Amino acid sequence: MSDPIRVTHIHGEQISVEAAGVEVLRYVYRPDPVAFESRKPYAHPLRTLAGRTVTAYRPNDHRWHKGLQMTASHLSGQNFWGGNSYLSPEQGYVEVPERIGSMRHDGFEAIEAEGDRLRIGERLSWLANSGEHYADERRELVLHSFDQAEGAWVLDWSIHLTNARTEPLRFGSPTTAGREMAGYTGLHWRGPRDFTDGTVLAGGGLTGEPQTMGRQAPWLSFSTLHDEVDASSTLVFAHAPENAEAIHESHWFVREQPTPTVAISWAFHEEFELPPGESFAYRYRIVVADGAWDAERTEAYLKGLPW
Repeated sequence: MSDPIRVTHIHGEQISVEAAGVEVLRYVYRPDPVAFESRKPYAHPLRTLAGRTVTAYRPNDHRWHKGLQMTASHLSGQNFWGGNSYLSPEQGYVEVPERIGSMRHDGFEAIEAEGDRLRIGERLSWLANSGEHYADERRELVLHSFDQAEGAWVLDWSIHLTNARTEPLRFGSPTTAGREMAGYTGLHWRGPRDFTDGTVLAGGGLTGEPQTMGRQAPWLSFSTLHDEVDASSTLVFAHAPENAEAIHESHWFVREQPTPTVAISWAFHEEFELPPGESFAYRYRIVVADGAWDAERTEAYLKGLPW
């Protein structure tokens, strides 16, 4: 049985969602104060139905990591990830403020709540540091399947991006710029510190960072035993079926320590181009669950929840 939700919108700032008396998500779209962190909307906190926080915000090692965000670390000379930019093996990471882009919230196409389901449709502009209009994005967040008996709820996050320039947009990552196994870009989750050295599983029997980093799998999960309380939480990240036909194949970027993080990287090993006026789309599912889920439970849950 699904549980009803309560939605609160503070106009110009954020949308928060409450289920079973717990704020399970806060989507913040007001502009960030620090340009170097790449101003863009983010979801933080994410919480389980038992109230366990499963995202980190501005950790001291990477201030530009903010919960769950759509990013692009290397995009035609601009950094929509935030922080220092990786330039080359010789130069490494360099503070280049003029490379830091931003994503501007242009408005909502829909905020529709009914029962245990919320749909948010948003329009955004991707802007280079110079102000040049790089891309138009139509974003959709759908929250659903709040189930206390299952101890889980679901966020579906989709992106439809259109090149607004007169030349191709070129997507890459630190790995395509020469740093091995640092292919982060795309949808990015940063976990709190008690996820450090957590348990990583993925479809196809993959386990741990060494087996999953830079690999492909239909889903990946990250579990931990929390500090202070005798309780575990699990996040499951999954591809929608249509992602297999996307403009470029995706790979997992995973860190278990020292910074627990997952990115669904659309340009891990190779760059790709988006021609002027052309678009691409991806859709992802994030399951926020209480307990330490094994692969069998994860696959059974995903199979029982159609797209």
